[in-house]
Amino acid sequence: MQIFDFKISEVSYNQPKFCSNATWNPNATTLANSSIIGSKPYAMYIDKNNTIYAASQETGQILIWSNDRINPTTVLHANLYLPLSIFVTMNGDIYVGDNSSIRQVLYSNSSRLIMPMTSRCMGLFVDITNSIYCSSDPQHRVFKKWLGDNVSVMTTVAGTGSAGSAANQLSGPNGIFVDTNFDLYVADRSNNRIQLFRLRQSNGTTVAGNTSPNSTITLNHPSNVILDANKYLFITDTDNNRIIGSDEIGFRCVVGCTGSSGSNSNQLKYPRSIAFDSSGNLYVVERDNSRIQKFSLSTNPCYGKFVITKLSSSIYNIPLKVVMLQNSH
Repeated sequence: MQIFDFKISEVSYNQPKFCSNATWNPNATTLANSSIIGSKPYAMYIDKNNTIYAASQETGQILIWSNDRINPTTVLHANLYLPLSIFVTMNGDIYVGDNSSIRQVLYSNSSRLIMPMTSRCMGLFVDITNSIYCSSDPQHRVFKKWLGDNVSVMTTVAGTGSAGSAANQLSGPNGIFVDTNFDLYVADRSNNRIQLFRLRQSNGTTVAGNTSPNSTITLNHPSNVILDANKYLFITDTDNNRIIGSDEIGFRCVVGCTGSSGSNSNQLKYPRSIAFDSSGNLYVVERDNSRIQKFSLSTNPCYGKFVITKLSSSIYNIPLKVVMLQNSH
């Protein structure tokens, strides 16, 4: 029996707590336009220090904003070919799905190969045990590898390799999210649904969109999914040019709700990545507008404008007055 020694770490991303019908300003401010991020960006990440990381497809660079700066404070010349996804760990390691490989971008303006892939990684995620996941849309699978070993093979954790809409199949998977129970959420793009795969389960459950057993919402080529502190979903409904949110009441549009694509401050055009900062503000990468938009949190009915302070003593930064007991796996 082979024993691995690994550390369970704290999550590096923000999961604010929202009350029912929290709202965001429908008019966004622009963090980065095409002159900064280049044309057709796909990927962005925000860590718990509210440091923003974005990958430029045009230049192959990683742009970093820190301390609420208007312009990037750091530009890493990583010589990436086609960065489509990005994840940053708690200790600052930057991983990028760069076309047909997974690479770690180094602060020495270089990158190192983590894993060669036979196809592109449209979604990238590192879980709390330091395992990295890659969603491959041409292979209709999600792969996984522990970063603590040198094995050059990734195991399949979702999908069969053939496109389909059965419970054990995917079709063009894009963004992925793995919670602290190791439940895997997949934006199953060509099936117009969000699939949930429980740990060690090959059959997924549709939690939003097409084939859902419950009434949810109609999606059109969703490309990303993230969770808030209550495990409610926020979805990039790409071809509907909007962002969808859920709560105990159900699903609703939260930004980009004009019904049409465009470049106005209240419109989106082919949105891709989404992320929250620690105050609950929502950031959106728009591929076809070549920009990153910030939608400020307007109301959060239980607590006012901003999310509540989080306990620093908890490994998971559980929100104050909210204790969520999780079963060990």
